[in-house]
Amino acid sequence: MSNENPRIKLLERNAATPEAAALYDALLAQRGVVPNMFKALAYSPEIAKGVAGFLKPLLRDGALLGWYKELIAVRVSILCESEYAIRAHSISAQKKGASPAQIAAVADFEDGPYREKEKMGFRLASRLHAGGRQVDDAFYQQLQSVFDDAALVELFLTAAAFEMFPRFIDGLRIPGTPPAAT
Repeated sequence: MSNENPRIKLLERNAATPEAAALYDALLAQRGVVPNMFKALAYSPEIAKGVAGFLKPLLRDGALLGWYKELIAVRVSILCESEYAIRAHSISAQKKGASPAQIAAVADFEDGPYREKEKMGFRLASRLHAGGRQVDDAFYQQLQSVFDDAALVELFLTAAAFEMFPRFIDGLRIPGTPPAAT
């Protein structure tokens, strides 16, 4: 997408509503940068705030570690062929503790440096990408043998959520976010 022009103008802080500007300030404090996705979402400040509120607990450590959920997002982003999302979630995964080898191996996860349990999550993401009905009872039983119910909720929701975001980003041709200044 990098060689295509965005379909909508990204709102910089000075053009955003006060509510969106407050979100920009919070994102800047948390991440060191305001992701371009939020500069598009700022056209609807309530939605932007809701998306930020949804993502924060989803991607932090919970029943599953945050770095692993970021790698699930990378897997889905690879399947969606979203350069923006692959890059963003790879950076986040590394910041949360994933190794460079783990990040590099997501595309070919079966041969990657993962435990069988982690591979099961990638398999789920691949199946959900093909459609929810691809998670048949036999596969679900395999998932239940390695994940408890709380982890399953986080795993399914992470994989499902990151089907939506690449479509939004790539459909509007939102350019990748420059890295945070260090």
